Amino acid sequence: EVQLVESGGGLVQAGGSLRLSCAASGFTFDDYAIGWFRQAPGKEREVVSCISSRRRNGIIYYTDSVKGRFTISSDNAKNTVSLQMNSLKPEDTAVYYCAAEPSVSNWCARLRYDYWGQGTQVTVSS
Repeated sequence: EVQLVESGGGLVQAGGSLRLSCAASGFTFDDYAIGWFRQAPGKEREVVSCISSRRRNGIIYYTDSVKGRFTISSDNAKNTVSLQMNSLKPEDTAVYYCAAEPSVSNWCARLRYDYWGQGTQVTVSS
């Protein structure tokens, strides 16, 4: 059974940092792309960052609004993908979800993700 468990959300002031982690189990980690998505109230869910599988060379994608502030990383030994979020802004406030999908392409942002975690709240105060 595929399981994705997020941790690390919370409340932080603008300009602060948070680190989200996604612990994955139930599948061959090397074969899956992992993505971080977010959904703010009244808005559609969007991809924040993702990383293709190790077999696909771990190609990384960031949405434009987080480039230079967020960093995604994968620890294949621990089956964990982390999202380091620096210089947080109030507009980063959302529920953040981790998702996984077999990495059939190098372009992780174009995948249709079928496996999702429960989400973790990130709130950035101004």
